[in-house]
Amino acid sequence: EVADGQLTPLVDESAFLGLGEQVRRERVIGDDLAARLLSALEGYVTTARRLDARWVEVVGTEPLRRALDAARVVHAVETEVGVPFHVLDHGEEGIATLLGATMGRPVAHDTLVVDIGGGSSEFVVVGPGHHPRATGLRLGSATLSAELVAHDPPSGDEIEALHEAAHAALRAAPDARPSTLIAVGGTASNVARLAGLPAATAPVLSRTDVRAVLELLAATPADALVARHGVNPVRARLLPAGAAIVLALLDRYRLPELAVSDAGVR
Repeated sequence: EVADGQLTPLVDESAFLGLGEQVRRERVIGDDLAARLLSALEGYVTTARRLDARWVEVVGTEPLRRALDAARVVHAVETEVGVPFHVLDHGEEGIATLLGATMGRPVAHDTLVVDIGGGSSEFVVVGPGHHPRATGLRLGSATLSAELVAHDPPSGDEIEALHEAAHAALRAAPDARPSTLIAVGGTASNVARLAGLPAATAPVLSRTDVRAVLELLAATPADALVARHGVNPVRARLLPAGAAIVLALLDRYRLPELAVSDAGVR
């Protein structure tokens, strides 16, 4: 609900379907996962209309950009769910992420917004008087986990491999000298949760925080993360890679800390 320039979420739900991992393995979404996607979207659209939403649309990101059967899935959603379905390119996704993280307010100093996803990460560089520059990298927690992690919890060698891979991938990240780095998405918010930062405030993660979380993840099986910290079971296995990416971001941009925002594309 939007009133007086303020956005108030009425319902916030998520379903972790594993689209990115499926597309990474099979290059297609496939019939079974497409049916689960349709079911989830039908539920969301029903909820939105029950709350008198005047306009409902669906957006797709990295898995839909890569899936060979994306056009068929988009057509099925538009036909069976009855709403427009837009697959965003990297630039569009980055701008949407920026608008979410800043609530559309003017940016007062050089800022970098990064959305760490499962299969890709979106970067937006913006500053006073400059148009935002958006780009994407094929760097994500699900991809790194699938390639480099075989143990639960990950071994010391696997943690080191995650560090090296994240740093190597970020060499292709946009050149910038931001004074503020904002990380959005589930990876950043869950790292902040494991660091013990209060969710009611806008958390700020320091290098020390992220290193402590990586030590925790290297010593704690995914099931224990779920039981003790309420982490989504699927995401729990991806968090070591996600935390390694967060730390590599701080190194890449030579910053002591980053802000975490739970606002983004949505």
